Amino acid sequence: MADLSTIIHNIKLKNPVLTASGTFGYGVEFDDFFDVNLLGGFIVKGTTIHPRQGNPYPRMAETSTGMLNAVGLQNAGAQYFATEIYPKLLKYETNVLVNVSGSTVEEYVACAEIINELDHITGIELNISCPNVKEGGMAFGTSCPSAAAVVSAVRKVYKKTLVVKLSPNVTDIAEIAKAAEGAGADSLSLINTVLGMAINAETRKPVLSTITGGLSGPAIKPIALRMVWQVSQAVKIPIIGLGGIMNATDAIEFFLAGASAIQVGTANFIDPLATVKIIDGIDHYLNRHKISAISELIGCLHL
Repeated sequence: MADLSTIIHNIKLKNPVLTASGTFGYGVEFDDFFDVNLLGGFIVKGTTIHPRQGNPYPRMAETSTGMLNAVGLQNAGAQYFATEIYPKLLKYETNVLVNVSGSTVEEYVACAEIINELDHITGIELNISCPNVKEGGMAFGTSCPSAAAVVSAVRKVYKKTLVVKLSPNVTDIAEIAKAAEGAGADSLSLINTVLGMAINAETRKPVLSTITGGLSGPAIKPIALRMVWQVSQAVKIPIIGLGGIMNATDAIEFFLAGASAIQVGTANFIDPLATVKIIDGIDHYLNRHKISAISELIGCLHL
């Protein structure tokens, strides 16, 4: 077997396959399907300082090459996670990261402070695609100053690996990436979902209760690949690539574009075993091409 290990700042992954937040629950939901410890790690669903009910139904819609979602970060809050969910995660011998979200800088900081006290959590993924309610609803991740502000504030209170998840709904992803790096990010994950919508032609109404939602799945892979490649040229910190990864070939493309690890998202809804199949497929690719380690592929796109 080839060496599939990779490093994201201070986190050593046995293999480069993680799961995307919001597509894998809290990990325990997949125990009936496979040994979750086979993964390089997993990222639990979005967590906020206060409990959130999420958006009204309908809030998911299938598209021809993916899905739209507008779940709205439904969760029971950071304190509930720490007291009720975290103890269930202690059994895992792989990396567990928590996706952290908020509506103000103060909410991000408060949530990160709680997660910082949980020893078994190896890092947080900061979701800066959330709307900044104090700035009129513009997402934190759509401007360099607001992205830097929230990353800097969290960096002051969070002591372990800080991954910042970038929004694709921007003009220049590389500039946002550099702002996050400069503010203290240890790694970047990209991309989050692309803003989209669906319409029911018979009723002439939007399919989603929120009208628009986040598009994920194969449709966004070319966008994600392009952004990973652009960001890899602009920053020195490691990149975690995601967006439409359905199989091992998709994953290999992201490594070549510059990602040190990948996340599997929408594929988990289609096949609960997608991640382990991708791990096996990556190993098969490396052996077939007589490549001894995944590190030999990262950023090795032939131009």
